[in-house]
Amino acid sequence: MEALKVGLLGLGTVGGGTVNVLQRNADEISRRAGRGIIVSHASARDINKPRICQTDGIKLTEDPMEVVSDPEVSILVELIGGDTLARELVLKAIANGKHVVTANKALIAKHGNEIFSAAQKKGVMVVFEAAVAGGIPIIKAIREGLAGNKIEWLAGIINGTGNFILTEMRDKQRDFDSVLAEAQRLGYAEADPTFDVEGIDAAHKLTILASIAFGIPLQFEKVYTEGISKITREDVDFASELGYSIKHLGVTRRTEAGIELRVHPTLIPKRHLIANVDGVMNAVLVKGDAVGPTLYYGAGAGAEPTASAVVGDIVDVLRVLTSDPENRVPHLAFQPDSLSNTPILPIEEIEIAYYLRISASDQTGVLADITSILADNGINIDSMLQKEHSAGEDKSTIIIITHTTIEKNMNVALEKIHSLDVVDGDLVRIRLEHLDAD
Repeated sequence: MEALKVGLLGLGTVGGGTVNVLQRNADEISRRAGRGIIVSHASARDINKPRICQTDGIKLTEDPMEVVSDPEVSILVELIGGDTLARELVLKAIANGKHVVTANKALIAKHGNEIFSAAQKKGVMVVFEAAVAGGIPIIKAIREGLAGNKIEWLAGIINGTGNFILTEMRDKQRDFDSVLAEAQRLGYAEADPTFDVEGIDAAHKLTILASIAFGIPLQFEKVYTEGISKITREDVDFASELGYSIKHLGVTRRTEAGIELRVHPTLIPKRHLIANVDGVMNAVLVKGDAVGPTLYYGAGAGAEPTASAVVGDIVDVLRVLTSDPENRVPHLAFQPDSLSNTPILPIEEIEIAYYLRISASDQTGVLADITSILADNGINIDSMLQKEHSAGEDKSTIIIITHTTIEKNMNVALEKIHSLDVVDGDLVRIRLEHLDAD
């Protein structure tokens, strides 16, 4: 049988890795798919630039629309990133009756509802395993492997750059700025690291995971997003002393009131497996009502880990090309007409525990005033540390771990604590998750 022809948009790191995996594992892939797969046409900004892959036999062009319009291309693989030109090209490919594979989390998070609707009407597939957590097959796991479960919550380390920074701060007693500079030198962080360190990249990915887990439309604009740029070495050390690691988590949880959808720095007990996921690695913990907690771990980026997910999607499309479009696995795991309008909870309404760091004058009654304010707002203390400042200073640092409370109550309490004359400087508040199996 003639090999399936794939058109590739983008021949950078992931594009080159995809070509390499398809060529190196051609026989194995053919055995799995029942038919060969080749890249017949590819676009790149500069077709004369050196590549990490062999391009012999591939028709190269600098015009991506040429690939989209090629009648021989059955599957379009979009790897150019961004959500403007990529959106235009993907929608055009769908209109041309082509199936689409993409690693573009921003495209899916922001325009996925429109794209999936267009694909549904045209009877084609849009698959996007590589958009979240690189080579970890987390989308397939939730969409198919856990299809018999009611997903209760999931929490993930889904940005390797942020995880590398927090790991280095903890293990080598380094400050955020110096580790960020190293991450940029190593190629883990872009020259402008905003998407990574401020949580935008993770919010794109969490949007996708939440939709698949709970059968809701993609709602990127409703994700509460907080980055790690304000995390200090001091907080990393205090958290460790209390038995916690700080991780940048994406968390989504089903509650009676609605769905939590949030990205922020989070204290996690050191004993927890996900607290020990270090460096640039990713991990996603998913709790289903039948299966219980399941953990998915692996490389969240890189040429071949991400290409692994891309090629897996291509094989999936090939396997079902002749199937009835109405009986394929839905894009967001649930049938399009069965998506839920369950509300997304504002961050003020979530119930969670907290780490607080307060700098205050070392005077009698200060601690009593602070604990009284917390108690008046229904906030109970789980544990506490008090650290005196250096000799000659009449100040101390108070570290408090609270029990769970509603965030709006904590906001009121912190405003009152900050207004105390004895409190000096900003208050630090970091959310805390136990991620229990119960």
